[in-house]
This record gives sequence, structure tokens and C-alpha cells, in this order.
Amino acid sequence: MDQPQKTPIVSKKVIVPFVLITSLFALWGFANDITNPMVSAFKKVLELDNFQASLVQFAFYGGYFTMALPAAIFVNRFSYKKGIILGLALYALGAMLFYPAAAYEEFNFFLAALYILTFGLAFLETTANPYILSMGSEETATQRLNLAQAFNPVGALLGLLVAQKFILSSLRSDDTLPDGSAVYATLSDSAKAVVRTADLAVIRDPYVFLGLVVLIFLVVIAVLKMPRHKEQENKVAVGKSIGRLFKSRKFVGGVVAQAFYVGAQIMCWTYLYQYAESFGMDNATAVNFGIAALILFLVGRATGTLLLKYIDSGKLLRLFAIGACLCTVITIFVPGMVGLFALVMVSFFMSIMFPTIYGIALEGQGEDAKFGAAFLVMAIVGGALTPTLQGVILDMGGVGYTDLKILGVPEVNFSFVLPLTCFLVVTFYGHYVFKLSLKKNVGLENH
Repeated sequence: MDQPQKTPIVSKKVIVPFVLITSLFALWGFANDITNPMVSAFKKVLELDNFQASLVQFAFYGGYFTMALPAAIFVNRFSYKKGIILGLALYALGAMLFYPAAAYEEFNFFLAALYILTFGLAFLETTANPYILSMGSEETATQRLNLAQAFNPVGALLGLLVAQKFILSSLRSDDTLPDGSAVYATLSDSAKAVVRTADLAVIRDPYVFLGLVVLIFLVVIAVLKMPRHKEQENKVAVGKSIGRLFKSRKFVGGVVAQAFYVGAQIMCWTYLYQYAESFGMDNATAVNFGIAALILFLVGRATGTLLLKYIDSGKLLRLFAIGACLCTVITIFVPGMVGLFALVMVSFFMSIMFPTIYGIALEGQGEDAKFGAAFLVMAIVGGALTPTLQGVILDMGGVGYTDLKILGVPEVNFSFVLPLTCFLVVTFYGHYVFKLSLKKNVGLENH
């Protein structure tokens, strides 16, 4: 183990802006995890197949990919604060657009609203993450980001609770007959239309309320004086900055690892509901397991932040990735409750991955950090692509989740081969940066 760090993670002079920016991590965590159960909700309300329903995640995470680099260019031209204000404005706009989307009862309108909402999240993540890294010593930057990111699952938990208490439990399209079959499928077209209108209004309301909350944050941040980091907010030539970044194997590897990690996270959290449904559990009950997963995620994030004081970040990343691989193997090959418990446990091991990869990749990048942050946020597109691939696997045998057996397990179990592959990539990256760290330490000792 390394010696404990004595440099403070957050200095007293920036504690207020640190707390304020950290609160944004909870805001986008809320948006992420109120949206994950919506894949299943939209599928039932609008009678979609698995591939069509997965477009919810494609739109949501595709917005990150589209807007991350423009966000970095905006911040380079103006400032972190203005980037955050614009991000909050786009976030609020996307959330408010759920109102007309529900009125038109058009799935593509909902997808467009989510796409715009994540334009705002792309601005926030591209801006807030490096802003947090800049609020103190580079020595404690990864710990500081892990601390701030610990509030992300707090928002995510609230998002899941709202999804459970105010959305999923109120959807009439999720009602079942005594034999377990769906009532919605037996209704006439006119009766379905009444249920569809009511259910889309249920989905709409939390997003509209969220938009109002985001506007309040926008006003507070707009009127407060925020610190500026001279080196990271210097205007730099975009092309030269990107060129320097892509000469760093550690940075490029971090972008790749981040894409695979986010893909794994979104698959595990999105298809937990389909996994549970495959052996007869309804969505409202399955949300309890989603909540348990987020609690473990929060515990893991707190544990990881503490361990990073003593253990090299690459080594800890590798260790947690191996744990995620083992849990995913159980999820694949042990159907039923044991597999579901293992899938929930994956969240503990995923907890440190995003901020740790992020911190490692941006370490030492200085004024190039804003563009480095953009590419790491663009890597979130992994959350758009991989759930769609998993949806294709689920559709292989039909609209159900156990229509086909692959390697002796139902297709819903086999589909978790995709997150397993992603965790193997993260394991390799953790091993690579740990070896780099060992070489660096040996070089310093010899010097």
C-alpha cells in the first residue's frame, strides 16, 4: 500500500462552489436512473419490441456523444461557469418537452426530448468533471472526483424511487390478469387509447417537475461568483490540444475503457428489469433490486474513495473490474434469484470505474483537460450502442426473454456476455495504468 495522502481533498476556500457543482452530479444521476426503467415502460405503453424500446437509451446516451465536443469548444471560448449555465438550460428544455411529447403521444417526440435533455447533461459532465479536478491539488484530483461522483448515485437512487413510486406502480398498461398475462393486450383499441393517454401523463409529470428544479439551480449558479482555474480555462488551439491528447496512450486507453464501462453500466442497470421479468417478477418489484444495486454502488463509491488514499488507482480499478467480471459470469450461468443477486452485486464493483478512469486519463493534461473531458464524455456513447446490441440478442428468439437457449441458458442470461466483455476491457486498462505507475515510481526512486 502507498502512504496516506496529507494534502486536503477539498480546501476550505472552494468548499461552497465544490458543494454546488457536486450537487449537479446528483441532478444528472437522477436523470439517468429515472430513464433506465423507462425502456420497459415505453415498451409496454406503446407496444414496442425490445430493439425499439432500447432506442430510449440510444437517444439518451447519443446526446452525450453529439454535444460533448461542442461543449468543450464553448467552455474554451467562454468559461466553466457559462458552460454549466448553458448545460442547465438545455437540461431544463429537454425535460419540459415531455409535456408536448405526452400530448402528441408520439414515441419519436419523447426520443427527441431525451436527446435534447442529454445535450444539457453533456455540457454539465464535460464542464463539471474537469472543474472538480481543478479545485485543488492534482495529487488528490482523482479522490476529489470520486468524492463528488459519490453524490451521483444519491440522485440516481432518488430517480429510481420516483420511477417506482410515481411511474411504474401507476402504469395501468403494466396490470396483469391472475394467470400473469397482460390486461393491456386484451383491451380494445379505444380502451387502449384511454390507458395510453393516462400512462404517458404519468411518465411526463416527473420530468416536467425535474425541469423546474433544474431552472432553480440555473438561477443560483448564475448569480453566485465561481472560482476560475487559470491554466485549465486558458484558451487553447483546438487542433493542437487534441493532437497532444491523442499522443498519450494512457488518455486514449482511458477513452476506450470509459466507452466500454458506460456500456456495461447501462446494460446492467437497464436489463436488470428484463432479467427479473424472465422468471416472473413484475417491474415495480424489480425496482427494489435496482435500488439495492444503487445502494451498493454508493457504498462502493465511498469505499473506493477511501481506498484510493492507500492503493494505486490503476491497481484498485483492476481489482474492482475483476470483481465485476466474476459477478457477471454468475449472472449468465446461474438463472433465477442467485443470478439476479449477482447482477445487483455488480454495481458495487462498478462504483469507482467512471471517476477513476476519468481521473487517470486526465492526470497531467493541464490546459488540454477541457478537450480531454469532451472525449471522455463522448465515450458515454457506449451507453447508446451496447444496450441496443443487447436488445437485438433479446429479440433473437421472439419478444419474450426466454424464447431461446444459448449455451444452455435463456437469451436474457446470455445477453450479459456483452457487459462481461466490457469489464474485461476495463480490467486490462487498470492493469496497464498500474504497470505504468510502477515504472514511474521505480524511475523516481532510481533518480
